[in-house]
Amino acid sequence: MQSLRTFVLPAELGRDFRKIWPASAISNLGDGAMLAAGPLLVASITDQPLAVGTAVFVQQLPWLLFALFSGALVDRLDRRLVVVASNTFRAIILGALGIAVLVGVSPLWAVYLTLFLLGTAETLADSASGALLVNAVPREHLGKANARLYATGTVANQLGGPPIGALLFAVGTGVPLVMNAVTFAAAAILIARVTVRPSVAREDAARTALWTDVREGVQWLWNHAGVRTLAWTILIMNITFMAAFATWVLFAKQRLGLSETQFGLLISASAVGAIAGMPVYHLLEPRVGSLALLRAGLVVETTVHLILAVATSPIVVVATMTVFGVHAVVWGIVSTTARQLATPDALMGRVNNVYTLASIGGAALGALLGGVLAQRFGLTVPFVFAFAGMVIMTVLAWRPLRHVVVRESAAQR
Repeated sequence: MQSLRTFVLPAELGRDFRKIWPASAISNLGDGAMLAAGPLLVASITDQPLAVGTAVFVQQLPWLLFALFSGALVDRLDRRLVVVASNTFRAIILGALGIAVLVGVSPLWAVYLTLFLLGTAETLADSASGALLVNAVPREHLGKANARLYATGTVANQLGGPPIGALLFAVGTGVPLVMNAVTFAAAAILIARVTVRPSVAREDAARTALWTDVREGVQWLWNHAGVRTLAWTILIMNITFMAAFATWVLFAKQRLGLSETQFGLLISASAVGAIAGMPVYHLLEPRVGSLALLRAGLVVETTVHLILAVATSPIVVVATMTVFGVHAVVWGIVSTTARQLATPDALMGRVNNVYTLASIGGAALGALLGGVLAQRFGLTVPFVFAFAGMVIMTVLAWRPLRHVVVRESAAQR
């Protein structure tokens, strides 16, 4: 038990990481429960597909509206207090909605409002959490810290949370919401005990307009070759990925012949692969270097789209998505660590949120494009489009990715 704890929370990550890591794990578990319970709640109120789809859009809308300004605020304020306040706010509004649902008062507008407020708080909490991690963990160990956060987040959010959410929803419609409120409250308490403070004080913040701060963050990202490459790469990767997977459930049912239960197992395949992503990262990154991992990731993602464009066997698709899960986590760890190491502390919140805006904007555009392609040309065409797009992007990004090197390979050292 002690050896397992030492592996998960090694001493070199610092004492504050021992509070940040469980806070992340707990809140991810609650969020994972809502992945199942949220759609079930909306579907219990209305059976209109547009209304159900709107719920997802409403929660993502704040990222498109406020991401840049939230990042600027995070760079002005105490990041620890921003996370605590955001999690406390989310606990309150989720608890209120959960109680309202339990007593039978749950109009659809109240659900939409709650989701919008949750998404707004998330733009602050996620940005501040990423910046706080950089302040709390020695820079040479950020890769280890990110690997652990990615792995535990996957287990809690994608594997553990959804079944718990579905089970609690069966017990009581509002119970999963109350559970998520409790997880946010617990996370707020843990983060409140973090002692680290930002290394750069923004004493001049009050003398500058918020939009000036936003522009400074955007300009810095655009002028940094490595982080700029990561931003436009994730933008295009998410356009192609979401174009292919926007109609994933129809692909699984109509082309693979899967039932609803089997589709749930298919979803878990990438999560299982993601769990293996952390040890794969630890094994390969010191040996081949981050540049090789990023370039290999482009090849893997391109190949995944090609296989899915032609595959009709569920076994082949499950194996492919498991490999994709490994790739997604390794890519995420390397790109996140590289961005954190490159970005000045005073700009951390703004740069993180510009990057996130590119990521979410690409996903939104890709989902819309994928639906149109599938509707007009069939379920295979989005995967063909994704493959072609990734081939072009791999060629274009291959050389620029050299600016994103975090660690040289063993042969280069």
